[in-house]
Amino acid sequence: MTVQRIVANIAADSVPEVRTFYADLFGLDVLMDLGWVVTLGSGETAVTQMSILSEGGSGAPVPDLSIEVDDVDAVYARAKEIGCEVVHDLRDEPWGVRRFFIADPTGKLLNVLSHLR
Repeated sequence: MTVQRIVANIAADSVPEVRTFYADLFGLDVLMDLGWVVTLGSGETAVTQMSILSEGGSGAPVPDLSIEVDDVDAVYARAKEIGCEVVHDLRDEPWGVRRFFIADPTGKLLNVLSHLR
């Protein structure tokens, strides 16, 4: 057996608001929209991965989702521009990532990161 994909499901009272948040911040495309469920994607092949944490590292809380991007500084600037609440400020971490945490409109905590080169 091979896992084909793992999908993050986010409960939302306002599906359009949360769709707009993720599409605008991360440049995701709407792959399916049935009104009650919207699936977003990038068209890229993603690695199937899940993490199990007892802490968020560097004193941060455990995030609900981790989203790796190619330019974390650009996403951070965009997040500030659209008024996202920054929960864990942008910083380089000792394990080789640059990251920040924000909350989405449903309150989910997002760990947005890039690997340091």
